[in-house]
Amino acid sequence: MRNFLLLSFVFVLIFSCKTEKKDETNTIQETTVYYLIRHAEKDRSTTGQDPILTEKGLERAANWTKIFTPIKFDHVYSTDYKRTQQTALPTAADKNLEIRSYNPDKLYDENFKRNTNGKTVLIVGHSDTTPALVNTILGELKYDQLDDKDNGKLFIVTLNKDDISVTIEDHN
Repeated sequence: MRNFLLLSFVFVLIFSCKTEKKDETNTIQETTVYYLIRHAEKDRSTTGQDPILTEKGLERAANWTKIFTPIKFDHVYSTDYKRTQQTALPTAADKNLEIRSYNPDKLYDENFKRNTNGKTVLIVGHSDTTPALVNTILGELKYDQLDDKDNGKLFIVTLNKDDISVTIEDHN
C-alpha cells in the first residue's frame, strides 16, 4: 500500500509539472518587433518593371545600416525585386543574415507569425505594400500608401501579449 501511495504521488507530481509547463507555453507570447521600410530611390530613367537603385538610393540603403546598428535582427525579408533586394543587402550583410524573399500578398500568414514570434525582423517593401502590411498586422486600415518620393519612412510595429503599437520615424 505504501508503494502504491508513493507511486501515485510521483505520478501526480509528474503530471502536474507537465500540465503547468504546457499552460506556460500556451500563455506566453514573446515580444515581436517588425521594422518596415520602403525600398530606396529607384532608377526612373529605365522603363523596365524591375529597376535598380540610383546612386542616391544606394547611399540611402547604406545609411539604413547605420540607423539599424544597435538593432539585432533575427531575419531580413524583401520582395523579390532588385530595388528592394539592394535596399536590404547592406543591413543583411552587416548583420550576417540572408535576405528572405517574400510575396507581399501572402506575408503575414500563420506560418510567418509563428516563424517570427519573439523575433526582431526587417521587412523591405514598396510604397503600397509597406503601409498595407502595417495595416494587416494592426487589423485596421490606418495608413495610406506612401508618397512616391518618400523613401525614408520607417514603421516600427511592436507586438506584445496584450498590445500592438506603431512608431513611425522619418529618415528623409
